[in-house]
Amino acid sequence: MSKKIKKKWLIIIGIIVLLVACIGGYALYGNYQMSKIPRLSFQETLDYTLSDNQDAVITIGIIQDGEVTVKVYGKDSIELEKTAHIYEIGSLTKTITSAMVEKAVHEGKLDYNETIDAYLDLPTEKIYPTIQDCITHTSGYEGYYFESPMIGNFLNGKNDFLGITDEIIMNRLSKISLKDKEYEFEYSNFGYAIMGIILETVYHQDYTELVNNFVHNELGLMNTKISEKDGDLNNYWDWKEGDAYLSAGGLTSTIDDMLIYAQYQLNRYPSFEIASSEFLTINESPESYQKMGIRMDAIDMGWIVDSELEVIWHNGGTDNYNCYLAFHPDSRTSVIVLSNLSPSTKIPSTVIGIKLMKELINNDETSY
Repeated sequence: MSKKIKKKWLIIIGIIVLLVACIGGYALYGNYQMSKIPRLSFQETLDYTLSDNQDAVITIGIIQDGEVTVKVYGKDSIELEKTAHIYEIGSLTKTITSAMVEKAVHEGKLDYNETIDAYLDLPTEKIYPTIQDCITHTSGYEGYYFESPMIGNFLNGKNDFLGITDEIIMNRLSKISLKDKEYEFEYSNFGYAIMGIILETVYHQDYTELVNNFVHNELGLMNTKISEKDGDLNNYWDWKEGDAYLSAGGLTSTIDDMLIYAQYQLNRYPSFEIASSEFLTINESPESYQKMGIRMDAIDMGWIVDSELEVIWHNGGTDNYNCYLAFHPDSRTSVIVLSNLSPSTKIPSTVIGIKLMKELINNDETSY
């Protein structure tokens, strides 16, 4: 090997070593930064997340002692005008899909203990989960399955689930072979896509029409709907009419509507009456979650239960939005955090919201 080539290789190796050291150092720094989060207060997590973030708009709502408080924060935690901004609420959509399933059960259109092939045209020789299995993420199905439209979505920077139709879901369902056993909890957007198709089947209506009618006419959430990208903020997900994953994460909403929605939970509105009785113990609280204050001890009608804090909650996240809604039935306290930031931007709404909820129900001094 010539000296010139040897020198070239030494330079390359040096660069690789430097990159590895930098990456390792960054990871250690990231771990160090994350290690500080458990010690931070609600206000400190909010301040850190909004620090020097020009485009950030985080809206926080509280219900406590019968009083409702709303604040809107921008860059460097500056309070903004109390505008009811339109946010993507991502997987909070699942709780509304669950409520529609509950309504269908009350009306005798569905049975929680019936398997999904009782409502869908599927091959008869296979094993299928029950409605309750899908609602509680214990169906045995993966979070989602790769489909060909996802290639174009990735290349074009679109929502992964754009263009995944009912037909694609049904075709995938017919190919999956489950075992005759009870499955552990595995969070599944696919399971909720199935729930949307089943609702369409029993009501003979498109999911978009069904859910828009439900939130407007039955819940009075007049600013909640399947996204049309017509909100006052930016970077909403693209969807197509008839997309199957709309039932897993297609709604947009405002703080005013989410406060009404939270009050329904506290008042045990009929479609949410099961939301304070645990369906299934799941114990999905790894140490990394617990360090952030996140507990997933049980699951009910689409809601997660923190048995230690006695809080019922769900969050949501899309590419450019994330949110958190929780309620504490005993103290009749609720917290909602709506953010136009990616879930990976500094500290997510879930952690911010949990810290605020803890301060409120423990009567700790809070700066909110």
